[in-house]
Amino acid sequence: MSKLPIVTLQGSAWDRGQTHGQHLAPQVAANIAIYRDRMRQDAGLSDAQIAHRCQFYLDVFTELDPDYRAAMDGIAAGSGQSLQDIAMLNARFELLYSAWSEAGAARDVDECTAFGIRRTLSSDNAVRIGQNWDWFPGINGALLMWADDDLTTVAYTEAGVAGAKIGLNSAGIGLCVNGLSSNLDDWERGGVPYHLRTSRILGSRSLNEAIGHASVDPPACSANYLIGSSTGEIVDIESSPAGANRLTADDVRVMVHANHFVDPDALRITQRWNSSPITTFHRAQRLEKLMEAQHQVAHGDIEAALADHEGGILGLCRHPDAQKPPHLRTHTAFSAIIDLDALTMHYTQGPPCESGYERVGLAALARAHA
Repeated sequence: MSKLPIVTLQGSAWDRGQTHGQHLAPQVAANIAIYRDRMRQDAGLSDAQIAHRCQFYLDVFTELDPDYRAAMDGIAAGSGQSLQDIAMLNARFELLYSAWSEAGAARDVDECTAFGIRRTLSSDNAVRIGQNWDWFPGINGALLMWADDDLTTVAYTEAGVAGAKIGLNSAGIGLCVNGLSSNLDDWERGGVPYHLRTSRILGSRSLNEAIGHASVDPPACSANYLIGSSTGEIVDIESSPAGANRLTADDVRVMVHANHFVDPDALRITQRWNSSPITTFHRAQRLEKLMEAQHQVAHGDIEAALADHEGGILGLCRHPDAQKPPHLRTHTAFSAIIDLDALTMHYTQGPPCESGYERVGLAALARAHA
């Protein structure tokens, strides 16, 4: 697989958005086409419904974070796409997940396996987090880099989405994510949208600040945030419309999270499964087993685990299931291993079994683009 484009953002929020849109214009257009097709086909939304829900979230972004809205305006201008379509990309988490739940549509929601490794288990005394991010084939991603005063961040996003979601910053804060699903998910709840929330987490200068952004204000749709810090702490926040539940790595050697609530009773929610087979439990158990089998986990052990195919279509390294219709297929679209001490991220675009990991160093990137 080829390297991801790295887009450096500078200036005002609108300027950053325009740079994003200009550099990734073909990718933005392709993502719009894919998501509009998904919303029509497997979420069952009409064009009128899509337009109404996009406008709803455009108003939410405008009210909650004018800078985020300005970045969306810039992306629309830079890419030559409509603001409504950019709103669709930025709210696609809420729009798709709630529509799937509403329609009871058959789809594969199992879409990520994340981990956190404490110093005591790491072979080189480093704090690492990472994940396989499993999603639709064909989605175009990029790495964004930006600086806010003394804080520099590099993170993965989908082209056209102003808010990045998997990455790290120079304060030693890193983020990995999982989609979750509950009986309370409903786009009309509003709240802080997923991609705005992940951007705020990645803009945090301390672990407590990051936890706060992950936990406050119940969201419209459930999600999981695995947050690591170079202080050595790793915290997981299971978030739902009923509230947030905090899990810590204090009593485990390795923290693993997939696409199910570890403690749904704590939030009094019911998990929804509309996919078959359900892979989330297998992936979580398999990754935990592979990590725990090592006395000390080295970087190479992590790469091997994320490329593991045990269980076939249930496996950690995922490939499109030929038995499913094309629009319901998923694969590992992005894999990341983040070292919060060295401030580096190793990544693959596409399944990790198909290519070696590329290395991105935050300090080197910042110097190169200074």
